[in-house]
Amino acid sequence: MKIKLTILSAFLLSVSGLQAQTDNGVMRLEEFAYPVKRNNLNIPNVNGFQVLKCDFHMHTVFTDGHVWPNVRVQEAWREGLDAISFTEHMEYNPHKDDVKVDHNRSHDLAVNLAKENNIVLVKGTEVTRQTPPGHFNALFIEDANTLVSDNDPKMDQEAIDRVYQQKAFIFWNHPGWQVNKIPGSYEWIDFVEKQYKDKKLHGIEVVNGLGFHKKALDWALDRNLTIIGNTDIHNLIANSYDIEREGVHRTMTLVMAKDRSAAGIREALDVGRTVAWSSNYLFGKEENVRDLMNACVSVSPAYFEKTNAKTKEVTKYYEVKNNSDLYFELELKTGKGTKKLVLYPESTQILTADAGQSVLSYDVVSTYIRSDKHLTFDINLK
Repeated sequence: MKIKLTILSAFLLSVSGLQAQTDNGVMRLEEFAYPVKRNNLNIPNVNGFQVLKCDFHMHTVFTDGHVWPNVRVQEAWREGLDAISFTEHMEYNPHKDDVKVDHNRSHDLAVNLAKENNIVLVKGTEVTRQTPPGHFNALFIEDANTLVSDNDPKMDQEAIDRVYQQKAFIFWNHPGWQVNKIPGSYEWIDFVEKQYKDKKLHGIEVVNGLGFHKKALDWALDRNLTIIGNTDIHNLIANSYDIEREGVHRTMTLVMAKDRSAAGIREALDVGRTVAWSSNYLFGKEENVRDLMNACVSVSPAYFEKTNAKTKEVTKYYEVKNNSDLYFELELKTGKGTKKLVLYPESTQILTADAGQSVLSYDVVSTYIRSDKHLTFDINLK
């Protein structure tokens, strides 16, 4: 009885305390508020480089997006990103009757909030030409308003030249986005080849939103161009990605940078130290994907042995740990051991192998190092 009374007393005290705080007739229902917290995306350093989570292709109301620039910063902070860029269409302004056309304005409005939230805001723009050749993003520009060219195919080269003169990092956006509408649009055309030869094309957006552009990955690999993955988001991120579900993140570029700065990001992009991440998949140059996986996955020494009473075969047991928020799905290629391993984020799996096995080779089917090829990953057994 004393216990019940004590609980009742505590409840009455809490209610009276709440009432004391709401004498003005307003009761705040804070329990319904979305918690203010940043979701940390854990990816270990790779060969001494920080792995920065970046989205270099986003839109706001200052072109054909549906949100204010500060919202993009808030989304990025909440979702654990390190760097973002507003890449507004220079030649396409559908909101011009309601929003003053100023191609620098979205960046300028958000730059202070980005600093306050420790988000690197890279100044960028989208060179929006007819398809083909399509759209190109330019990062690290100085002044977008001086880059606008007439939307005439004869001016395509001038449009690229203008961003190149500002020493921009230029990548070709979503090459396959009009594949079902414009015949021949998803091809390595002469215009793109010229930009590549003239060193005015530095990367390709291999993943755009929810779409993996397979041919674009091969083009990037064959020409040693930097591999990029972005959302190209126009609406709220939460309207396109189920970010409330565990393990779901927006499409992004993982940049292996010397430090968390615009200069560090630029250096990494220039040399191609990137991996695109979308859904449960990683896309990139073989050495970059391998280095990333080596940093994330570790294998313990054998901790148990079991002998088959009939065959006398000895099986050894190991623990395989995924020390990251990435996802790796492995299928056995050579050797005698566990046929399939799914390494969920921040998890451990048990691996078994016949005694005497020193290496098991797996195809990591959640990775693409070409449009038709997965990373082969060796697990060395101690």
